Order: sequence, then structure tokens, then C-alpha cells
Amino acid sequence: MTLVLQGHDRHADRILDVVRNGMTDPGNEVVTRSWIRCLNEYQLHPERPREPAIISNAAMQSRFERQADVIECARYEMTTLYQQLGDADSAVVLTDTDGAIVHMVSSPEFAAEAAPLGLRVGAVWSEREAGTNGMGTCLASGAPVSIRRDDHFFSQFTSLTCSAVPVFDPSGEIAAVLDVTSRSSLMQQHLLVLLGMTARMIENRLIDRRFSNAHPLHFHSRPEFVYTLHEGKLAVDGDGRILAANRSALFQLGLQSVDEVRSRRIEDLFQTSLEDMLQRSSSSSFHPVVTYRANAALRFFAVARQPASEAAPAPSRSARSIGSSMTVAPPAGLPNGTVATRPAAPRPPRGGSCPGGITFKDSRLANHLETARRVIARQTPILLRGETGAGKEVFAKAVHEGSPHAHGNFVAVNCASLPETLIESELFGYRAGAFTGAQRTGRRGKILQADGGTLFLDEIADMPLELQARLLRVLDERQVTPLGTEETHPVDFQLISASHGHLPDLVREGRFREDLYYRLAGIELTLPPLRDRADKRELIHGLLATESGGDGVLSTEAERLLLDYAWPGNIRQLRHVLRSAAALADGKPIVREHLPSLFVEGAPTVAHKPAVVAPPMPAAGAASAISFSGGPAAETHEAEAAPEPALPKLNPIQANERQVLLQMLEQHRWNVSNVAKALDVSRNTLYRKLHKLHIEISHPER
Repeated sequence: MTLVLQGHDRHADRILDVVRNGMTDPGNEVVTRSWIRCLNEYQLHPERPREPAIISNAAMQSRFERQADVIECARYEMTTLYQQLGDADSAVVLTDTDGAIVHMVSSPEFAAEAAPLGLRVGAVWSEREAGTNGMGTCLASGAPVSIRRDDHFFSQFTSLTCSAVPVFDPSGEIAAVLDVTSRSSLMQQHLLVLLGMTARMIENRLIDRRFSNAHPLHFHSRPEFVYTLHEGKLAVDGDGRILAANRSALFQLGLQSVDEVRSRRIEDLFQTSLEDMLQRSSSSSFHPVVTYRANAALRFFAVARQPASEAAPAPSRSARSIGSSMTVAPPAGLPNGTVATRPAAPRPPRGGSCPGGITFKDSRLANHLETARRVIARQTPILLRGETGAGKEVFAKAVHEGSPHAHGNFVAVNCASLPETLIESELFGYRAGAFTGAQRTGRRGKILQADGGTLFLDEIADMPLELQARLLRVLDERQVTPLGTEETHPVDFQLISASHGHLPDLVREGRFREDLYYRLAGIELTLPPLRDRADKRELIHGLLATESGGDGVLSTEAERLLLDYAWPGNIRQLRHVLRSAAALADGKPIVREHLPSLFVEGAPTVAHKPAVVAPPMPAAGAASAISFSGGPAAETHEAEAAPEPALPKLNPIQANERQVLLQMLEQHRWNVSNVAKALDVSRNTLYRKLHKLHIEISHPER
């Protein structure tokens, strides 16, 4: 205890010396200014630490409602970033503008260990409450920051390293802070790059969400950057006036703030009009068309689209396939679901490529695509099954684009991301004034938006049982009755559903309706995971070209590492790894150092396992002969065995433990996390035991 207190005293003395003597750590001025604020403005003292304030559940509810669209736009990107980092001893955190944590993604173990420090939802991490820290100092400075261990004002946080970036709303104001907090002692410079990219994706989602009734206009000086993270994006109303712009748009247009562009017309920025851009974009099948900067010779490539909230004109309804008559009033203020609406694009050839670098040159996938297009042309619903991130939505879009309804909208609804109380209103819509908090103009439900096109229900297994019964009625009645009206609307669209789980198993467990399953599964197709695809090399290079704007080049070593990796997050993980690698390489060839997430401890590979001579199957409970200590595992990381070196002499107990562990590893196909779960120990504890017993698991070093 004396040593700990002495360490705290030294930490406090260092801060006091820096502030009182006017000392500045070169290159660390942000931290010094924060310490000065903490002492002089907030009247904090490093010798009197305090925990962050915790907001009550009732008060947090109002914050959740105020930040609903920001949280909804950030959730998916935060989960993807966490998976990309591959560090179980870290958390991806989102705070509001007061520094209160409103969403957090982490392993259960790290969350439990960090909670006593105040790293949990509802805790306030502003500088005034928690001193110098990543989230609070980012808010105070309005810029990206990294706060490493001893940079923290209070000593109880010096075991943590925090990197944080601001997230801006469409008006250019800070809407939230995105942070990664970990136990790492390294600065991890690449973290700020990844956080910045993730913040941009959240900001783009926020523009789409808040201006769903506006025309999105995508542009860049290079055509290959349109539809990528680097594109400029404008939200334009029906009169051609600009409502919002992302940071890339401001940069390309040479502007400093959204105020400089808001309410100006398209003609003020480009040598074109909204009507002209819409017509030319449609004629080009929504591939970028050339335009020029107003009063300048700067050339841009742009695409304008109809608002996401509007459906395309419905075709003939000679062959209706689905409808609805159900109503519900959602609570006001809660977030809407994540919905993507895309106009149809040209049908890709069999075994060819789709926009965004996706290919279907794997023979199984190409055959599935042809089968799906044949059956959907006969109004047969399709059920897709595949691992998370395996490209189910991309596959569904390809089916849509080669179907008789390709001229209609493709509307995707993620059933897992929608609050249970909002799924019905999102699907079926409501009239103006149907309930408190409803939009004044009402809302077209997703089924009506998909009329004449395709409705894609992703993660259908997460649909509540009550709504499953109502959806089944929709399939029978083939009409929609929006909330607050008795008027019914007949609809005609194709239905594709998807799940990463096995629906027949859920049916047997009573968690999914059997009759609905048979209505959805006109034909059921299983998509192969990325690690099993024969077109992996083409897919890697296609996605790299998209994510790097055509400038990405893989070294031979990097390509081999990407080909050998097991990709538990599939195409979604691959896309983000390539995106971050291209950013880190900055135009240079991508090498091993630009792929940091592939080298975390326990990262999966697909290298061939050596032959292992396993002992006879142990009797039930034999694993209990292995001595462990530790908690349950929190994450799944597959690892492969490496050839075993010559073994030092083990005592009989150790030799027996080693044989049992080898057998269990073989039984679980060398998935270390599954073995850890079976033994009820943490992954790190199991790794220590494996090392002690000289069982080598091949994974790249950090």
C-alpha cells in the first residue's frame, strides 16, 4: 500500500510541478493545457482523486432519446471497429457532448474489470468530472487526442490508454466523441487513423438519417472515390438547395464550414442543376457523371439520387407477392432502424463482379446466384443463411439486380437493429399525426418503399414472436394499412430473408414460428464463409481497389497473410482491414506493418494443422484433471497448431494434462476459445497453460 501511495504522490507532484512552474512537455501541449484547466478552472487536485459521476437510469433515458439517431448510426461501426482491433482488453466508447457514456462495446471480462473505474454506460467522463482523459479532453479541445497512462490527471486511470476523436453532426457541431480505451502502454498511432475513419462513416450515416427526405449527391474529383469513405456528400432539397454537407465535401469545395454551403443552390457550386444531375445519373445507371465547379475549371464526378424515403413508381401489379394490414404506434423519440435503399444497377454477369469490388467467381456462390435469380423470377421467397459478415446483403442485392423487379427499390431492414416497439411502424408506416411524436408528413413504411422492388429482411431470426405472427398475415393478405388510417395499399415486391442462425433449430426451440419459416424458405441457400471461397484472391484485390481508390498495392507478404487469415468477420472484416491498411500505407505498397489487427494474440489463421497423435478419448470429466484458475472466456478466436518442438521432460501429471489438452484441442478443431469455454477458464489462462505444457499454437506476434 505504501508503494502505491508513493506512486500516486509522484504522479501528483509531476502534474503540480508542470502547472506551477509553467513547464511544457514538448509534443504534449494538449495534456499540459488539460492539466492547467483541471487545476485552475475545475478546481480539481491530483492528490484527491474521485470517480466519474454516474447518471441515474431515469436521467439516462432522456439522453438516449436525445442521442437516439447518433447511437443508432454509431452502433454498427463501433462493433466493426472493436472486431477490427481484435483486443479483448479494450473498449470502444461513445459519449454525448457532456461526456456521458451512451454506448460501449467491449468484452464481458474487460467491462467487468473497468466498471469500478467508472468505464460504463451512464458515467460522465468530462474533464470537470474525471480530469484529463481521452473522452473529456477530446470534448474540451474539439480535436483528436491520445491520452496515455500517466497523461491522466487522476492516478487511478493511469493503467489506461485512451484515444478519442470528435463526431460532427450535419451542421458541423460536435455531436459525440468516439473513444478506444485499453490497457495498452503503447501510443498505437494507427488508432487515431481508424477512429477518424470510423467517425466519418458515422457522420455520413447521420446525414442519410437526418435528411432521408433529401436528394443525396455524391461527388469526388476522381470517379473511383465516389461511393467510398472519401467521397463528398451533400443533402439537397427538392428545390436544389443544399441542406447539409460532410467534411470531405467541404474540403473538396475549399470551404471551411457547413454555414458557407447551407441554403446555397447546386448551381452555386457546380455547373449543373439538380434536375440535370438526376436525369444524367439515372441515364448512366447511377455511375458517376462529369460536372465542373461553378466559375472554375475544376472537374468532378457526381451522382444524384432520389430521396431514400421515396419509392420508385410501382410497375404493373399483375403478379403480387406480398402485402400487409397491421398497425402500431411506436413510442416517440426512439431511433429508427437502419435501412438502405438503392436504385437498381445493371445486372452483373454470372461469376462476375458487383460494385464495390465484390466478386461472385466462387463456383458455389455463382451457382447459388443463378438459382436464386431463377426462383425469385417465379415469385418464390428466398432464405439466405451464412456467417455474420459473409455478404448476405450483397448477395441479396445481386439477386435483386438480376430479377424482374430490378427497376424497383432494394430496401434492406436489419431486424436486429430495430427496437422491438418500432419494427411494425418501420415496416408498415403511419399517416401524419397518427401518434405523439410522429412526423408531420407521416412515414411510408418499408414495405411500401419496396413496392415494385425487393424487401430484404436481415437477421430475421431476431424478429419478435408477436411480430412473426403479423408478418405471416402480411404474406397472406398482400396489402398494407398504415397506422392511423383505414386505407389499404396493395403491394408487389420480392422477399429475401437472411439469418446467421439455423432457423429450424429455433423452430424446435419454440423461438421461431414453423409456419412462417416455411413461408420464408421457398428456397434456402447457404453462403460460404470467406475462408472457404475459391475467389478469395480476386475478392481481396477488388475490395482493395475500392477502399484505396485504385491506389492500393499489396506486397507479396501482405497478400499471403491476407490469404492465410481465417477471417472470422468474413467480408465485412476484410473490407475494414483493407480500408485501414490503405490509410496507413498512404499510397505506398501495403506491408505486414499495415495489417496490425491480423497480429493480435490468438488471431486466427488457416494454416494446415500438423498431424497430432491424440490419446484415447478421455472419460467424461477427464478435463477436470487439468489445473486452472481464471474466469470464463469472452471472445472467439480460432488458432491453429504449429509443429511441436522437441519436448523437455514433463512429470507424469504434466504429461497427462498435456495429452488431455491435445485431445480437447483436436476435438474442438484447434479453436482455443471453444476449448477455454469448455474448461470454464479465460483464453489467456489457457494460453499460459499451453505454453507451460509446450503446446504451440501458431499466431503472429504483436
